[in-house]
This record gives sequence, structure tokens and C-alpha cells, in this order.
Amino acid sequence: MLLALLVATFVVALAFDFTNGFHDTANAIATSVSTRAMTSRQAVALSAVLNLVGALVTVTVFGGAVSNTIASLLPHPGLVIIMSGLLGAIAWNLLTWSRGLPSSSTHAFVGGLIGAGVAAAGGPGGVHWHALIEVVIGLVISPPIGFVLAFALMTLLYLVLRRVRPARINVNSRRLQILSSAAVSYGHGSNDAQKSMAAMALALVAAGRMAHFHVPIWVVGLSAASICLGTYAGGWRIIRTLGWRIYKLDPATGVAAQVTSAVTILVGTAFGFPVSTTHVVTGAVMGAGAPRRLSPSSWGVGANILAAWLLTIPAAGAFGWVCYAVLHTAHL
Repeated sequence: MLLALLVATFVVALAFDFTNGFHDTANAIATSVSTRAMTSRQAVALSAVLNLVGALVTVTVFGGAVSNTIASLLPHPGLVIIMSGLLGAIAWNLLTWSRGLPSSSTHAFVGGLIGAGVAAAGGPGGVHWHALIEVVIGLVISPPIGFVLAFALMTLLYLVLRRVRPARINVNSRRLQILSSAAVSYGHGSNDAQKSMAAMALALVAAGRMAHFHVPIWVVGLSAASICLGTYAGGWRIIRTLGWRIYKLDPATGVAAQVTSAVTILVGTAFGFPVSTTHVVTGAVMGAGAPRRLSPSSWGVGANILAAWLLTIPAAGAFGWVCYAVLHTAHL
């Protein structure tokens, strides 16, 4: 029975990783597709490969700091708790994806774990709230950082390139967007894949298969492959939101948004912060468009996205709580 529950938890973790990939594909490629720097098929293929590379290289070479941060949330991780948290996150991912809202898979997973942990303990004792502070810091400050950096970079570019012909700028910027898309995809894989790695490693500890928490290399490989496949499946609804509805990007603003996003994500990964790629990229897109003034409709779309962000943790937490109640009853 315990082995079957462990296998089921792994399947759900990989399913979450897959939804993370197709839900967050737009983060890396929406600006490149909207500016025609790459075709949709080229952009998705590039993003899938770099997600795979980012997940493999970061954890195997530099360690799983983000996984360790996620794992510290639960004082008593159990298989049913972990599975319930993942199911809550998947439910919210699918709901927001169906509406084209770029909400955070990271927020969803954190919310799902909190809801399941509280349900299991019958109160707030099921979560290490002090560990949540470190998670929240990365999630809260990363979007404003992306906005400010993109705004500053775009303002600087306008000053430096004001006498250069727009046609020349666009040609060179489209070439640079291939590299900047690759950098964002690498960053996404390096940070986001570690959430499912944490879930699977926690499951191995809870099942008694490992004495202490660490991420085995084969778990890294499974997570990397799953997020790669999910990325290749694509997230076209969200691409339309990020690439056209917030601000109709030109190649230069696309490069600015992607470069600042990649830097923010990779710095967060280095310090062990589970940064939301969705939040960072959306903030950067708005920051890159702000020097030319975003339209009222753009701010309206941004407000809808912000509402989804604010709802993500409590909504996914509610899903996680319900999933735990159902699974716990069935398990008994």
C-alpha cells in the first residue's frame, strides 16, 4: 500500500511538472513570438530544450537550494499531504490556464502544500510559518524588481539609441531575442523544476526510502524531462495575454523584458528563493512598456492578473485542503 501511494505521488508530481511547463511556456517565448523574432514552433522547441538544460545543470552542478527551501515548509511531510498539495496546485494551474491568466505555478504549489498541511494537522501547526517567510520574500519582491529593471533598461536604450534607425534596431533586437528567450527558458527550468523535485524527494523521505532530504540525480532527470515535455506542449492562451494584451511589444522592449527577467530569476535561484517566473516576466513586460505609457486596457489586464496572483495561494490552499480531506478519508 505504501509503495502504491509513493508511486501515485510521483505520478502526480510529474503531472504538476508537466502543467508547470505548458502553463509557463509563455513566460519565455511570448515576447519573441509577438515580435516575430521566432515562429511559435521554433520558440517552443528552444524553450523546451533550455528548460531541460536549466533543470539538469542547476541542480547537478550548483545544488538544489530552491528544493531545500520548499521542503522546509512542512514539519511532518506525509505522502497524502504532498499529493494533496500537488493536486491543489494542478487544479489551480488548469483553471487559470483555461482562462489565459499567467498565474504562478510556484504560488499554487506553496498554497496547495499549506492547505494540505493545515488540514492534516487540524490547524496552523501543519506548516513551518517561519520558513514561509523566505518563500514569500522571493515571490513578493521579484515582480517589482523585474518591472523596475525593465523600465530602467528600456529608458536607457531609448536615450542611447534615439538617433539609430528603427529598422536597424528591430533587426538586431530580433537576433538578441533568441538569446534572451533561451536565457529565460534556462532560468525557468533552473528554478521551477525544483518544486517537483522537492515534492518527490519529500515523498521518498516520507515513505522511508531516504533517511534525510536530498534530491537524487534520477529525480532531477525525471523532473527535467517532464517540464521539458510540458513546455513543448505549449501554452498559447497565456502567450496571447503576455505577448499582445498587456503591451504590444516591439523587438527592443522584448529584449529588455527578457534580459531583466532572466537576471532576476537566476539571482533568485542562486539564493534559494522559489521565484515565480510568471510574476517576474509579467512585471518586466509592463516595465518595458511603461516608458511609452501603457494603455488603460493594458493596466486593466494587469489588474486582472494581479487579482489572480492574490487569489492563487488561498485558492490553491483550499483545493489542497479539500484534496487532503478526500484522500485521507479514502486512505483510511
